[in-house]
Amino acid sequence: MNNRTDHPIFTLQFTIPDSAIDQIGHVNNVMYVQWMQDIAVHHYEFIGGIPPTQAIGAIWVVREHHVEYLLPAYAGEVIEAQTWVVNIRRVRSLRRYRFLRQSDGQVLVKGETDWVFIDAKTGLPRRIPEQVASLFTLLPDVNGSNLER
Repeated sequence: MNNRTDHPIFTLQFTIPDSAIDQIGHVNNVMYVQWMQDIAVHHYEFIGGIPPTQAIGAIWVVREHHVEYLLPAYAGEVIEAQTWVVNIRRVRSLRRYRFLRQSDGQVLVKGETDWVFIDAKTGLPRRIPEQVASLFTLLPDVNGSNLER
């Protein structure tokens, strides 16, 4: 892993636990949605986003997500989860994800989430302040999508 606050792609490695396996014997698809949220939070913590966000009484929430399941994964496999932010707009931010199997480098899942910056008291969207937006090193889409990389 080469996690630096100035590098656009944040990575985490983990071993798939038995608890993530469904009746078919591979990772339950819903686990990837949870892992997408988890790595996004880890990334935000890593770049120092929690203190300024809490200081102004805001939170991030997922507006929508899209997941493309490509290959199955199994208990005990080591996975590298990657995430990066594509853009920051007035109240929203698009984040992409990729999950790779360490043993063969195969992309198992690709996904994206559209996050909205929300006022924690009112529940209404609020403009993303510069002190928060400037924490991200963006990796804008090239040829329409970073998912193909």
